[in-house]
Amino acid sequence: METPQHTAVGLLDYAAAQPWPAGTLVRVPLGRRTVTGIVWGPSEGELPPGAVLRPIEQALTALPPLPAAWRDLVAFAAGYYQRGLGELALAVLPPELRKLDATQLGRRLKRANPEVPPAESPPLRPLTPEQASALEALEALPPGPVLLHGVTGSGKTELYLRAAARALDAGRQVLVLVPEINLTPQLEARFAERFPGRVLVAQHSGLTPPQRLRHWLQAHHGQADLVLGTRLSVFTPMPRLGLIVVDEEHDPSFKQQDGARYSARDLAVFRGRLENVTVILGSATPSLETWQRALDGRYARLTLADRVGGGALPRVRIFDMNRLPPEGPNRASLTVLAPPLQAAIEARVARGEQSLLLLNRRGYAPVLHCAACGWKSGCPHCSAWRVFHKLDRTLRCHHCGFTERVPRACPDCGNPDIAPVGRGTEKLEEQIAALLPGARIARIDADSTRLKGALEAQLAAVHAGEVDVLIGTQMVAKGHDFRRMTLVAAVNPDGALFASDFRAPERMFALLMQAGGRAGRDAAQAAGSEMWVQTWHPTHPLYAALARHDYTAFAASQLEERRAVGLPPFSHLALLRAESKDAEIARAFLQDAAAVPAPAGLSCYEPVPPPVAKVADVERLQLLVESSSRPLLQHWLAAWVPQLHALKARHKGLIRWAVDVDPLGF
Repeated sequence: METPQHTAVGLLDYAAAQPWPAGTLVRVPLGRRTVTGIVWGPSEGELPPGAVLRPIEQALTALPPLPAAWRDLVAFAAGYYQRGLGELALAVLPPELRKLDATQLGRRLKRANPEVPPAESPPLRPLTPEQASALEALEALPPGPVLLHGVTGSGKTELYLRAAARALDAGRQVLVLVPEINLTPQLEARFAERFPGRVLVAQHSGLTPPQRLRHWLQAHHGQADLVLGTRLSVFTPMPRLGLIVVDEEHDPSFKQQDGARYSARDLAVFRGRLENVTVILGSATPSLETWQRALDGRYARLTLADRVGGGALPRVRIFDMNRLPPEGPNRASLTVLAPPLQAAIEARVARGEQSLLLLNRRGYAPVLHCAACGWKSGCPHCSAWRVFHKLDRTLRCHHCGFTERVPRACPDCGNPDIAPVGRGTEKLEEQIAALLPGARIARIDADSTRLKGALEAQLAAVHAGEVDVLIGTQMVAKGHDFRRMTLVAAVNPDGALFASDFRAPERMFALLMQAGGRAGRDAAQAAGSEMWVQTWHPTHPLYAALARHDYTAFAASQLEERRAVGLPPFSHLALLRAESKDAEIARAFLQDAAAVPAPAGLSCYEPVPPPVAKVADVERLQLLVESSSRPLLQHWLAAWVPQLHALKARHKGLIRWAVDVDPLGF
């Protein structure tokens, strides 16, 4: 018998007292330990003369074997993303499961049986004609990927619920993927309300290990009707799978950024084909890869162009910050909120309406600076600045976590007058409180929601109308249904306009469109809803498309640019990343890797550092591999990666290396 292990060498052979079915979990000896493995199938090769196989110690027969479709999904992901089969197969199982023997598993299974009292579903609200037409078209389509392109507030979630109801009525299970944990409770509540007599479980990193195991067991046994979770949920075994939904499919959070760097969205599409089920990819701003596949006819496309209730999308107002007076006593406050924007917010406060100010930078200020000698609050362990957090008077590196108290004077010259430069959400909250005395202000970012339950409490306060002005990062820009919100303002979005990352405009456009969509979701208030953008570059084409809510035009221009220079989706990329305490060691490894002969149609570029070249005293470099053919790139990677394992042994001091297929940035 064979079981995968946590290396790149493949499978191990063991002796079995009986032929356990493929997918059976077993306990086997590995060195001096006993570990969990998965039976992948009978051995295909001859044993060397005199070889003696160690026996399987125990089969976890209380658990049904992992199904063939699950094994095919894992095998595809391991091959495509260039990871060891055993490494990935065991990594996507609940950690708690890998620790249990047969007796312990039996006890857990007894506790995993869900008890959900039967209940009647609530009456359904009538669909809009556009929703009804889209649902009819969806039900007529054969199984496969479907892009549901709907503007914010157009009722995409209602179509998810209707499609899920159809699958559940047919005795099937439904898998719903969301990009972030903070969106899971809200969507979970919608599904729980619609399907009160069904077993619904969540799968995300915010669960305790016992909770995650219990939910996984319920899904694997077919007891859970609906599974809602983040990217790892794509690997949840579900014997009756009938529908997959990927909400906000464009979101970069669906891409794993360490270990096996898989895309849950792309694996959901592959899984749908494996199991012959529909995969709904929902977004107001689809990724350009998904959009191009829809244009090519590889994905079906359904459109929801209007908001439910007939409400209008918020009017977009682009304010040119160059119109502000160049100097004067109120210059600092003017650069926080332009006077007409401040007046618009004050009017909302007076009417009992809410405003959202978007600033995608947490902390008080990005850096502290000494004007006397030029010192800045750099991180001694990273090639990045430490962010000033005023509430606890610390300088904190958001890359390695290194934190110190703010010095009383400049560490280099002793000047006591060191000052913050730039603005984060903490500072914006302080400035808005001064500009709008009496307004109830709340801030939601990774710092203010660090404690358990803090995010839920703050969102509840917003929904209850206890907040006039909400300040937040991208955490509040998507998925939330704020019924009293009538104004959204992007305070300083220009930073991404000229970033080196070719995906930066796509991400920025998506963020602003999603943020603007929080305004005017109540049809009664939609007519007066607005989105303000404060910019020093008002004529930028991105803002012109945003002002028209014209995703189609924006996508067309971006795709034209990418086609001209051969960027995805018109080429296929992989990054080889290397890390070492000595940058030259990493560079030498990458140069040797690039020297491996490559076929025509494939290019290996020179090693370069990423935007943050050093993190936690480790130097990082990367090498880009590009091909116009995905099969050619995959064939090359499959032959190249084994050579990289051998190369690593020749470069002492190389800490780690990894291949990132379809990287999101470089």
